[in-house]
Amino acid sequence: MIELVRPATADAEKPYVTRLRVTAGVLDPTDTVLIDGDDEGGLFSGPFGIVAIEGILPEQLEGEVVLVDPARRRIERLLRTESTTNTLLVTERCDQLCVMCSQPPKKTHVDRFDLLEQACLLAPAGMLIGISGGEPTLYKERLLTLMERTLSTRPDLGFHVLTNGQHFTEADIQRLGAPEYRRVSWGIPLYSADPALHDLLVGKQGAFSQLEGGLAHLAMAGARIELRTVVMNDNVNGLPALAGYVSSRLRFIEAWSIMQLEHVGFAKNRWPALFFDHSRRFARIGEALDRALLNGVRAQLFNFPRCTVPPEYRSLAIASISDWKRKFAPACSDCREQTKCSGFFEWHPDEEARVTVRPL
Repeated sequence: MIELVRPATADAEKPYVTRLRVTAGVLDPTDTVLIDGDDEGGLFSGPFGIVAIEGILPEQLEGEVVLVDPARRRIERLLRTESTTNTLLVTERCDQLCVMCSQPPKKTHVDRFDLLEQACLLAPAGMLIGISGGEPTLYKERLLTLMERTLSTRPDLGFHVLTNGQHFTEADIQRLGAPEYRRVSWGIPLYSADPALHDLLVGKQGAFSQLEGGLAHLAMAGARIELRTVVMNDNVNGLPALAGYVSSRLRFIEAWSIMQLEHVGFAKNRWPALFFDHSRRFARIGEALDRALLNGVRAQLFNFPRCTVPPEYRSLAIASISDWKRKFAPACSDCREQTKCSGFFEWHPDEEARVTVRPL
């Protein structure tokens, strides 16, 4: 697991964003440059003063965009140059209470949009930046403004936003139809074609109806949408019906991602009740995939180790887990397909991972 927060001390009085530079080269005036370092960390100097970062080789921080928080004596590694899975957490508030939530919501909100916008403007060329929460669109105006200002200055960047999709209205259609939003995709969860079951799983009455409205408004704006469905014991038998709903009502989506559960957050203590072992019973998932693909819907499997998927569906199981929270079982070292595989979440039970793996 890659640690995204490192201990640090800094001269500054308030949080700031900067890009760290270790090697010589063309520097931006806002860069913070290594002046001394060893195996235990590095001492950097920049326009905001001195910052000493502990417990990491300075070379591993080259080009990274970090948030320095003097009061909390730490840095957050917001955008890492060597990663394709950089995600910014814009809020921990949410208006749902999903039974499997991997990031249990908080009641309070710390507004860091200005700092996160600065980070985006310093991003490496061509980066796709993830936006997550909580529910980002609880602060829809701030979110859209951040993306619009970033994309107007940095047309090489793109955004992927995880949202429950319920807060888009008719008034948003024209705005979201602007050309810059072709570089924004929206990852939106839908857990069942049965409104009552979807509402139960997300802990919010009327969520399905609100989501249908939000999806309609996004569709009218020509938005790019990735639909997401987490597989659980409660909804696995309904996946073929959901595939039918997606194929008939939501053909405008770019992709449908069927996702395996994370052993973290609310799911950790509910694991026996929620977790569906697809390695033993894949029929319903396979039926849903067949129906979607037959109707031209691009379906894919997230968080499914490739060796746990029947051969005919294995190509759909992609390397989906972010590098900072991914692990492989010891037996995976002999697998020829490891580079294509999602592996496991860092917090997945080691014993379950060990008995599941069958190297290909």
